[in-house]
Amino acid sequence: MNIAIRVDASLQIGTGHLMRCLTLANELKIHGCQVCFLSRHMPEYLQNLIAKKGHEFLLLNSLSETLEVDLAGLSHSAWLQTTQGDDAKEVIKNLEHRSIDWLIVDHYALDQQWESTVREYVNKIFVIDDLADRRHDCDFLLDQNLYHNMHARYSNMVLPDCKLLLGPRYSLLRGAFRESRPSLEIRKRAVKRVLISFGGMDINNNTGQALMALQHIGIKNLKVDVIIGSQHPAREQIEAECLSKEFTCYVQTDKMADLINDADIAIGAGGVGVWERCCLGLPTITFSTASNQDLQIQDAAAEGLIYSPSIDDVEEGIYKAICQHLPALINNNSLRHFISHRGLEIVDGHGAQRISKIIVGQSIEMRKALPQDSKNIYEWRNHESIRAVSTNTDIIPWTHHQEWFSAALESDQKMLLIGELDGNAVGVVRFDIVQNEAEISIYMTPNTDHQVRGSDLLKSAENWILKNCPDINMITAKVIGDNVLSHYLFKNAQYLTNETHYFKRLV
Repeated sequence: MNIAIRVDASLQIGTGHLMRCLTLANELKIHGCQVCFLSRHMPEYLQNLIAKKGHEFLLLNSLSETLEVDLAGLSHSAWLQTTQGDDAKEVIKNLEHRSIDWLIVDHYALDQQWESTVREYVNKIFVIDDLADRRHDCDFLLDQNLYHNMHARYSNMVLPDCKLLLGPRYSLLRGAFRESRPSLEIRKRAVKRVLISFGGMDINNNTGQALMALQHIGIKNLKVDVIIGSQHPAREQIEAECLSKEFTCYVQTDKMADLINDADIAIGAGGVGVWERCCLGLPTITFSTASNQDLQIQDAAAEGLIYSPSIDDVEEGIYKAICQHLPALINNNSLRHFISHRGLEIVDGHGAQRISKIIVGQSIEMRKALPQDSKNIYEWRNHESIRAVSTNTDIIPWTHHQEWFSAALESDQKMLLIGELDGNAVGVVRFDIVQNEAEISIYMTPNTDHQVRGSDLLKSAENWILKNCPDINMITAKVIGDNVLSHYLFKNAQYLTNETHYFKRLV
């Protein structure tokens, strides 16, 4: 499977977008995917990091053909330093001779205008967003943050058939965080070690403010670990200050999970770092260092996941807030214990695995329906969401269902199947067989918690009929006119259509 990722990194943009995309790319590589990054802005050391992880990198032309920028467009249009149209043209030029299964887009300066332009050159589009401030033309959208209204935020921002992956259970965290969890305990020990981490760029040098605050507080016998990026604007100053105070400074470290695990308390920024620290139960005084972090931090604090002091001026306020609140949090064992517990409860570190399975596809186990499945199938079939897209929209009486179900189990011309994932039913498939053709009826079980695609269920059903009914050489389907999702399902699975029926010849 071929994956393309459109993402940028710079002093203005930061490194968070790239790092979460790189985490997903590494997970996809485990599943045999080939990943290519396309970027207009990318420091050389990050280009080298992408290559070191075994991924292809293509640097887009930094100059716009029209020498224009969409400054009057989206709120983050200036990040692109060109127009969406010119950016799309160059991406297409790099992709048009490739067969791209998925295009992943993580960029605040791109929206449906760009996505619609490149759509015909890729199979599916997967958008990563945090802002919900622009419309998207995509098949999947991920927002890994926790918001009070997260299910409503994108209600008018995506197409009806777009699947939303929302919340910290989808946080794109490296495997090291997941692997560290079994040995963790909820933090309740005395504070002896502090971690300072304000992201890879930290353009306003909030790290320096935190170091000044620690010096002012003067807590004795406190070990301090400081993490900065290799292009931090005050790198030399911070390294020298850490050396003089016997603090440990880590530059562009790959030991983040270990350092979070070792710490008793942290001072840091919003963004993906919030979920890294929650995943390992580290109580953190968290500050918003960019406007897009404001709501994330506000709602995370309201859920008890972080400690977030209110400040008026970020540049000066961080110093004052740390001086005031760090000693209070250090001395409040109960609060630190509560924050630690909430973080471990909400973020489990399996987000990248969940998403990679969605992208690569999940193998659903198909089995024949059994007599004990009758009640479930009866309830599923009568669910309003299933009846709405059925030829017969009436509620099926129980006695009629019993007669039909018994006949279906005994018939050689009907194959009634249950699709299961991890032992849980996720879909129902029925094949009505006439000679060498099988007409398929398919639906996902209502209210399932699994993020399973209809295409996965359809593919698994096709594989089952190929294996168990070798005489069948064609699958057909009837779809009522306004069932948009089913039309999309069969068209996307390469079924041909004659307006009233879909059909696919099996090889």
